[in-house]
This record gives sequence, C-alpha cells and structure tokens, in this order.
Amino acid sequence: MDVFLVFIAALFMLLGIVGSMLPILPGPLTSWAGLLIFHLTDAVPMNWTFLIITLIIAILVWLLDYIVPALGTKKFGGSKYGMIGTSIGLLVGIFAPIPGGIIIGPFAGAFIGELINKSDSQTALKAAFGSFLGFLTSTFIKFVVALIYLGLFIGKVWDYGSVIF
Repeated sequence: MDVFLVFIAALFMLLGIVGSMLPILPGPLTSWAGLLIFHLTDAVPMNWTFLIITLIIAILVWLLDYIVPALGTKKFGGSKYGMIGTSIGLLVGIFAPIPGGIIIGPFAGAFIGELINKSDSQTALKAAFGSFLGFLTSTFIKFVVALIYLGLFIGKVWDYGSVIF
C-alpha cells in the first residue's frame, strides 16, 4: 500500500509543477497534497510541523497568485479586462500550435482585453506589459515553490526508501 501512496504522491508532485504554469490547477497546493499523501504512508512518520509550514507557504503563494498580476496591471495602468485577457490568452496560448504560445498568449490577451475596455492602444500596450510581468512573476514563484516541494519529496523518499520499497 505504501508504494501505491508514494506513486500517487509523486503524481500530485508532477501535477503541482504543471499546475504552477496553468491557471486551472493550483500548483503549490497540489504539490502540498502530494506531501500530505506521502506522509499518510505507514513508512513515513507524520510530521505535523513540516506539513503545517508547507501548507501555510502553499496558501500564501496561492493568494499571491491573485495579487501579483493585479499589482502588475495596476502599476502599469491596466484594468480587470487586462487581467481576464491575460488568463484567456494563456489558455489559448497553451493549446495554440505556435512556438512560444504560452508567452505570447497572455500578452496578446491582456492587450486585447484592454482594447475591449476602450483603452487607447498605447495605454493598452502598457497595461498588457504590466499584466504580463505580473503573470510571469506569479508563475515563477509558483514554479519555484512546486520544485522545492518536489525536492523535499525526493529527499524524504530517499531517506525512507528502504522502508517503503
């Protein structure tokens, strides 16, 4: 049963890394769920302090994911339309068969969103840049936290591997 739980936990870790780049899945929270599943095995002792600290970090990063793009958009004079456009552009960019779609999509989405908001093209471009910078910043933070959680997971698997397998 422990091997099965470790496999499921590893799956959650990988989903957390993917989720750090997709707005659909909360990356660090998904990675944290993997840490929790791993600690549910009989081979690994439950470490509540570790789990609570990592949960608090995951929740803070999840909240920052909503605040950072808004700050970037606001700092560069954007609106809610620019933020919505960024998210839609990201989804389109992920599935578009063009290289760099995941980078071009959010920028184009923010620009179009600002144009829909009746901004002139100069203001829309500036706001799109701010929204895009906020998106990249929050994505980077989520990705780093998900990678750190993966490293913690691998370290724990290494420590308890002889008991698990």
